Amino acid sequence: MTEIESLSEAEAANELMRLAKQIAHHNKLYHAEDSPEISDAEYDALVRRNNELEAAFPHLIRADSPNRLVGAAVEASPLAKVAHAVRMMSLDNAFAADDVEEFAARVRRFLNLPGDAAIAMTAEDKIDGLSCSLRYEKGRLVQAATRGDGTVGEDVTANVRHIADIPQQLAGDPPDVFEIRGEVYMAKSDFSALNERLMEEGSALAEQREQAFDPATVRQFANPRNAAAGSLRQKDASVTASRPLRFLAHGWGEVSGLPADTQFGVMQALAGWGVPVSPLLARCDSVADLLAHYAEIERRRADMPYDIDGVVYKVDRLDWQARLGFVAKAPRWAIAHKFPAERAQTTLEAIDIQVGRTGKLTPVGRLTPVTVGGVVVSNVTLHNRDEIGRLGVRPGDRVVVQRAGDVIPQVVDNLTRDEDRPAYAFPDHCPVCGSEAVAEEGEVDVRCTGGLICNAQKFERLRHFVSRGALDIEGLGEKSIAEFLELGWLDKGPADIFRLKNHRDELLGREGWKEKSVDNLFAAIEAKRVPDAARLLFGLGIRHVGAVTARDLLKGLGDLSRLPGKAAEIHAYLDEHPQGEDESAGKYMTRKVEAIKAILEVRADGIGAAVGEALGDFFHEPHNRALWDDLLSEVSPPPYVVETRDSEVSGMTVVFTGKLETMSRDEAKAQAEALGAKAAGSVSAKTDLVVAGPGAGSKLKQASALGIRVIDEAEWAAIVAAAG
Repeated sequence: MTEIESLSEAEAANELMRLAKQIAHHNKLYHAEDSPEISDAEYDALVRRNNELEAAFPHLIRADSPNRLVGAAVEASPLAKVAHAVRMMSLDNAFAADDVEEFAARVRRFLNLPGDAAIAMTAEDKIDGLSCSLRYEKGRLVQAATRGDGTVGEDVTANVRHIADIPQQLAGDPPDVFEIRGEVYMAKSDFSALNERLMEEGSALAEQREQAFDPATVRQFANPRNAAAGSLRQKDASVTASRPLRFLAHGWGEVSGLPADTQFGVMQALAGWGVPVSPLLARCDSVADLLAHYAEIERRRADMPYDIDGVVYKVDRLDWQARLGFVAKAPRWAIAHKFPAERAQTTLEAIDIQVGRTGKLTPVGRLTPVTVGGVVVSNVTLHNRDEIGRLGVRPGDRVVVQRAGDVIPQVVDNLTRDEDRPAYAFPDHCPVCGSEAVAEEGEVDVRCTGGLICNAQKFERLRHFVSRGALDIEGLGEKSIAEFLELGWLDKGPADIFRLKNHRDELLGREGWKEKSVDNLFAAIEAKRVPDAARLLFGLGIRHVGAVTARDLLKGLGDLSRLPGKAAEIHAYLDEHPQGEDESAGKYMTRKVEAIKAILEVRADGIGAAVGEALGDFFHEPHNRALWDDLLSEVSPPPYVVETRDSEVSGMTVVFTGKLETMSRDEAKAQAEALGAKAAGSVSAKTDLVVAGPGAGSKLKQASALGIRVIDEAEWAAIVAAAG
């Protein structure tokens, strides 16, 4: 019996749930935020584990299975949205020659071909860039879009017009409609030059301001892929114009006609129209030829002008591609053969702890510089406390480092684990502010509880505090917050915002601040002296306390001033009531949640152990209690009163699903509550109404099966407007 076969159904379901959340998290970081935390190899390992579990337990496949999702949603992007006429898919992966042989065998079986039948395929290098679709009509470029989640992407037409590789008018006689798909990328040499330029600009700016130059303050790109993605996905196209971006085509989407009946033939036609295609694209007649071309590309990898992470194989005949079709998110007629990670040995000289803008403590290994795959590596992420424990690494250890997928170098082995030296002690207090650093139950990340008093988090926390969903202070944007932090005017936290008026004369003497703009800012701040209690609580940025949760808490407590005392009760209860020896984890969790709800006097489903523990940890920290008291000395939030209006949905249970295009999910739920409805997270027989946006999936199907009324976002807006 294999390890997976030995799992119980409950264990498999729990692991699939964790994997879905992990993979979605990393998809968002990679595709939407251009800031991956893990390497391609680690990501691929998560996906493989998910696939193995789904194969063994097919009845447990989730609606949010990673095998049903492509890329990441773009609802938070400032760019306009574009619906793809033909979905932009992903690719399945192969990691060994046997996987490629099995891929060819699957194609033969599906096409009902003899086992020894030859299948011509194309092979080309898999460039590590940002997927982009270019729509041409009568040969003229009319629209460009990122992949997004495969169904909806971002409109980058104005940005793409600044990429010299992309023709504005195709040569020759292309079909009336032809959507070319490929990768926007940045060459290795251009990437290095860009980072050098950013460093020089930072130095020049510091000199202009007569300040000491700190290289650590210059935001440089981690790798060419991030640089390309960050440069293309700009609201200001002039930024894109200043970046050296390039393009390589690898396929197509919607077309009114095709210039050839093979993959290779169409790609040759694209080249004839003036569109760049890979110089390493080849047509191979056997698996042996594919693997030989793979080996040749891998040999040339380090000397190539751009980053690649594998070779893509595609069935050459287009009629066979049409017969093979697609699975959930990938074509059956193509596969990506990934390169193995490149490795080298070096010494781990030190372990530094970096505190991110959300309080996460990330250990970074400082290495004796070593060349891995043609790149000098001196720093490596150690991810988290558990990873350090798994590797058993300590300063002075001899380690094996790999670059997987050309993203983030990682330590994969400790060669001196058995040496008799003390284990590394991961800090239990934040190295920046000294606050407690804790990991919540079921999580591996250790986070600083200092919040707004932690300098590493202060900017992000203050930006959140004044944001639209929180206090919504007009005129106090990121640039102003950064300026006031640098001047030391916001050192004590958000309460200092209400004391900015004490710096009026100093502010008037600074560049860009005139009497009218200063007076407008102070007026906007003064208007928030009596803030909505739920918005104020949400603005504090306490982990797990979102806008809806803040309202649910205030519905029970009524007065915000009661919260610190309630949080202290929760902290004391959790200390005094650990899990009993004969008590199952499930029973303990139920008991804990019931106790937390009783203390907080709430019944909302969204208030559970995670929220209670986060509140307990936040107010247990003396710095945070002092910050709270200081803030309430400046503002006076009134008791929270839920005001509802009569509407056609009063008394109903409403579920929102799919992508909402005119409001956030939290705003939608707030609207439902204001109309006297209950906003639920799942569809059941008790659901009265479902509001479905683009991409709605299992919840929409369940609503249809139950005969529940379904409306779109425009119809919901009409209901809200009718209620006045």
